[in-house]
This record gives sequence, structure tokens and C-alpha cells, in this order.
Amino acid sequence: MRSAFDFGNIRRSSVGFDRLFDMLENDNFGAENYPPFDLIKEDENRFRIEMAVAGFRGEEIDITSQQNQLLVRGQKANEDSSNYIHRGIANRSFERRFALADHIQVRGADLRDGMLAIELVREIPEAMKPRKIEIGDSKTEQIEATVSETEDA
Repeated sequence: MRSAFDFGNIRRSSVGFDRLFDMLENDNFGAENYPPFDLIKEDENRFRIEMAVAGFRGEEIDITSQQNQLLVRGQKANEDSSNYIHRGIANRSFERRFALADHIQVRGADLRDGMLAIELVREIPEAMKPRKIEIGDSKTEQIEATVSETEDA
């Protein structure tokens, strides 16, 4: 199925945004709904994903960060042989993917009271941070160089 939006004109005049356009045009974008999660912005460079993973233990959850993607998988061990009359707590396996912007790093994860918290931080390299460029007086530098050359001779 084709996306409701046509990004053709924007794609032609943009460089390096292919991944973003692919994500927006992907048919499965937003289709996942289990497990439920919250995305929290703590400040300008720190974020947290909180996922409701009731019934899962830490060893049953796998978190992988690769390039610009975070993958969280849950595989429930088949150890319970109880005779359930009703089973309302979902124990199904899951796989949830998150697209990460450039320079977003996963700092750690914590599982407490059925909530998985994943800490994310934006780390911009020094070379990419804005820096102030001082304006020098090129005439003064040239005169000083000329004076020092005549003094040396």
C-alpha cells in the first residue's frame, strides 16, 4: 500500500534523509502496539523509554543497539504448567524497534516492578558542536610580520 504522502519532490532536493523518508513511507510504521511504552524527554539531550513488560524477567529480555536502531525483544520461557481458567496477562513474545537519531546512544536499562526503563542520551561530537570564530585584523598581522622580518635582517 502506498503512503498517503508523496515525498518525491522533497526527496529530490534532500541529501542524507533517505532513512527518514523510508521510515515515513513504511507500511508498518506505528503498527506495533505490544508491549505498550512511554517515551519521555528528560532534558534537551536525555530521553527515557519505559515499557510495560509485566511477567518478564531480565534474562528473558534482549536489548540491542545497532547504528541508528534500538531493538527490544522479549522471549518468555515456557516453564509454567499451571491449569489456567483465565489468562489475562500477556506472556507472548515481542519485538519492538525504535529508530534513533544520529548521535543518540543507549546508556543503560533497568527492569523494576514490570517496567523496563531504557536510558538514552544525545552525545554530539566536539567537532560538530557550534564554535565561535574570532575575527582577526589581517592588516595588523601582516604589518607585524613585515616588521619582524626587517628586524631579523
